[in-house]
Amino acid sequence: MKYAHTTQQAVTWLALASMISSTVIAQQPVPPVPRAEATEIALPLPEDRGAAALEQSLKRLGTWASLMIIIAHPDDEDGSMLTYETRGHGVRASQLTLTRGEGGQNAISADAYDALGIIRTNELLRADQFYGVKQYWGTEADFGFSKTKEEAFAQWGHDRVLYDAVLAIRRERPLVLVSTFVGGVTDGHGQHQVSAAIEQEAYRAAGDPKVFPEQFALGVRPWSPRAVFSRMPFAPVSSKGMFDYATGKWAPMKFYNYVTQEWSDKELSTDVEIPTGSYDPVLGRSYTQIAREGWGEQKSQNGGGNPTLSDGGESEYHRWATSVQGLSGVQKSFFAGMPTGIEGLASLVSAPPDWLKSGLAGIATQVDAAQKQYVAANPEAIAPVLKAGYQATLALRQRVTSSQIPGRERDDLIAELNLKMEQFQQALTQSLGLDLQAFTTRSTSIGGGPFGGGIDETSRSVSPGDRLEVRIHTGNATKAAKLERVWLESSDGHGWTSKESAANGVANPGSDVTLEARVPEDATPTEPYFTRPSIEQPYYDVSRPEWRGRSFAPYPLTAWAEFRYEGVPIRLGEVVQTMQRQVSVGGIFEPLVVTPKIGVRVSPESRILPLDGSPLPVRVTVHTEGPADGEVRLKVPEGWTATPAEAEFHRKVFGDTAAMLFEVKPPAGLQDSSFMIQAEAESDGRKYESGWQWTGHAGLRPYNMYRKAEIKTRAVDVKVAPGLRVGYVMGTGDTVPEAMEGLGVTPHLLTSSDLMSSDLSAWDVIVLGIRAYSARPELGMVQNRLDAFVEGGGTLIVQYQSGTFPAPFSLAMGRTPERVVEESAPVKILDPQNKLLSWPNQITSHDFDGWVEERGHSFLDSWDAAYTPLTETADAGQDPQRGGLLVAHPGKGTYVYMAYAVYRQLPELVPGAYRLLANLLSAPKAGATASGSVPATGTNGR
Repeated sequence: MKYAHTTQQAVTWLALASMISSTVIAQQPVPPVPRAEATEIALPLPEDRGAAALEQSLKRLGTWASLMIIIAHPDDEDGSMLTYETRGHGVRASQLTLTRGEGGQNAISADAYDALGIIRTNELLRADQFYGVKQYWGTEADFGFSKTKEEAFAQWGHDRVLYDAVLAIRRERPLVLVSTFVGGVTDGHGQHQVSAAIEQEAYRAAGDPKVFPEQFALGVRPWSPRAVFSRMPFAPVSSKGMFDYATGKWAPMKFYNYVTQEWSDKELSTDVEIPTGSYDPVLGRSYTQIAREGWGEQKSQNGGGNPTLSDGGESEYHRWATSVQGLSGVQKSFFAGMPTGIEGLASLVSAPPDWLKSGLAGIATQVDAAQKQYVAANPEAIAPVLKAGYQATLALRQRVTSSQIPGRERDDLIAELNLKMEQFQQALTQSLGLDLQAFTTRSTSIGGGPFGGGIDETSRSVSPGDRLEVRIHTGNATKAAKLERVWLESSDGHGWTSKESAANGVANPGSDVTLEARVPEDATPTEPYFTRPSIEQPYYDVSRPEWRGRSFAPYPLTAWAEFRYEGVPIRLGEVVQTMQRQVSVGGIFEPLVVTPKIGVRVSPESRILPLDGSPLPVRVTVHTEGPADGEVRLKVPEGWTATPAEAEFHRKVFGDTAAMLFEVKPPAGLQDSSFMIQAEAESDGRKYESGWQWTGHAGLRPYNMYRKAEIKTRAVDVKVAPGLRVGYVMGTGDTVPEAMEGLGVTPHLLTSSDLMSSDLSAWDVIVLGIRAYSARPELGMVQNRLDAFVEGGGTLIVQYQSGTFPAPFSLAMGRTPERVVEESAPVKILDPQNKLLSWPNQITSHDFDGWVEERGHSFLDSWDAAYTPLTETADAGQDPQRGGLLVAHPGKGTYVYMAYAVYRQLPELVPGAYRLLANLLSAPKAGATASGSVPATGTNGR
């Protein structure tokens, strides 16, 4: 390490610091302890336990190097680089992700938009555990694929994005900023370009006190990073220019430096090479291997990651600007030329006094000694050295606080010393083998059964007024520290506990303390603090400004334990957990949350009015956390009627959720417009108008998403052939089958067994859901049966797929499938008389009015002459796309490929999407119209 020299001045300072801090501790009933956030993670990764964890903590103690990466979406991150920096070199790393990925695709479920955003938030938090980074978020919402940064800025607003970036930088104070992208067309996605452009702009803006001064009320101060980097472009750059994968075209070579505001027509230079493929002998894997496992946790986007072999590899970065002088050539570190050792903290002060320099040297000496003396088999041996380092840091902090160092410099220095105190606390905790776990339990517990390992399976949630018991388990592997007290704290400041804390010495380390708690009657539900009125708003509103940038609102209840080691207090905190068992996963911890006593849900959440004029069926489900009685009624628009006017519910036990059926009738002469119907439950004089659902997937920490109990409906002028027998092959999940029910068609969801062995001729139409060929591998094995079904007279409708797939005649997508992202892009009807477009509804370009998010994606690039293209569309500047709706007629039947995002339009009740779907489903009966024997029936247009 760097600190082999130990001056007499440093030795004298250490002795004085030890005396000062010991006196301070003795005089104060509650010693000053750094208040780090309680962990939300009940079970750390293997890399964050035992000897490996302490080894990394000692690396962190020896440096104040820090970086922040700014990206657009979850899964954009350079996880290998982050893991190399954090786990390999002790760098304090953070990540700002502008969006929560809510506009992306979902490879595992039908959750979309804000629900998908919650899933991707938790997936990235899981990946962050592998990377070792702290997560921040922007308020921008992913509105779907964007081809230019101009469109993204127009949607979000430039100042909103800059505000989020500056706030995160000021909170975290990184020495270095990095981005995965460069801010040009090589980034492809326009939102990628924004993340890089704003990273460079924020490099200049964050340190300017005139920029967003209102942020200072949140406790932040101006901060100027020392350097800003971007990863080298991953798209081809050659003599042809730069490849823009968003458009699939080449552009002239031209890069913009947003810091210096200068253009360059030369290739970017590689200024830093990070050896991310390096092997870590303590962790037993390369940093890339660790990172790729984390990246693979983002299953909604990639379906799970592949194993990664141990080999070399590196990440190359370009430097846009730096305050460091004299750098040349390719560096091996972002921090080249920066004094990132502990003594380098003096560089935060323009004229550092000698006592500051010697104090920092003394702390560095203790860290150096701990690193050299550490032996994995005897971690407790370095606890005295860590204690001395902690005391020296505490004493220096106190002196800095009362010093004449200028205000901003003093604040920066205190912030870094606070971080060092937290790091000493963590290292002491690990060297002494201290542990804390807190979870709800039952008074009737008998030890958790054969699977629980002494931990009870309990409800994920509590409601206002509930009583609960929290079991706080502490561990002390070395028995060198004394447990002083344990207590509970609520995040909203309300008193939950009937016992404030356990008295001093109430329990020996390694034993349990059970505290009783009662949820306040005014406790608020645990729900996202970020909301938006509809998916049309491309950003979130935040309920509390101080939470802006957080992953979620704080969980409601935290357990704390305070140990004392030779006069030094050590605090551990953990969000109170519950234990759940998931089939195929086993027992997992999930943070305790608060929910209302009653939740109300309506299904479906959107549906067109019945075509035959019959009442609209509305199902209302009331969920209660225990016994409850009450009434449910519907709020309908003026002139509408609901039958019954009111329905009673009587819930005796948790989980009793039988649905109540209402019938809603609109008035005659209804105009084409959307209408909202709301459900309301009343119990014990209180009204409830929303419900919640756990949003996540197996093995992922879920989170509650709340929705108003309402159904959106609309009268749509649409006709569909009668008596259709439809089979549906669900891909990764969508709501198309529900929309078909609105058309009066009840689809049968085909199982693997149905596809393999049932008589497919029992169906008139088989529809393949989005990405079905990827999600349902059996489709490839039964393609010959599907081909025979079509040749025998059936209709096969294939919605967009994620790659080239088998078909009756050859077809192919480009390497990067084309998409049309402008939802208002003109659509030209190429064959208006084709029966798919003319019966039973005449499809015109107006049927593509009012679409949301996009026209579609995975447009075909080439196809056999047997296919007939029916439409043409394109974004501005894009080549005409005719591969969005193709039809062929193998044998007696009909084969259709549809890249248009009808599945996104149906839940939004876009009339043209229903009319197009009705025509495709009606294809088997279109041939009978000549004789009039099969009339098109059904319309709710009034």
